[in-house]
Amino acid sequence: MYKHLEKILYDKSITTKALASLLDVSEKTALNKIRGISDFSLGEAMKICAVVCPEYKLDYVFATAENEIVNDTGVA
Repeated sequence: MYKHLEKILYDKSITTKALASLLDVSEKTALNKIRGISDFSLGEAMKICAVVCPEYKLDYVFATAENEIVNDTGVA
């Protein structure tokens, strides 16, 4: 699960449907990627950061519990 990504999407009022449209995938696929059930491709991750949240670093947006960034706001 990508909790930073989820929070960014929530804070910016970006729906799963809108993210799915950006990535050209189904809503179910987008939700599975956000939940960590399936993986984002590098291209998808870069596109999300460029379009949705360019003010954040990619490694912050896609941090998981296993690779959590400590004491980092993620702002580029």
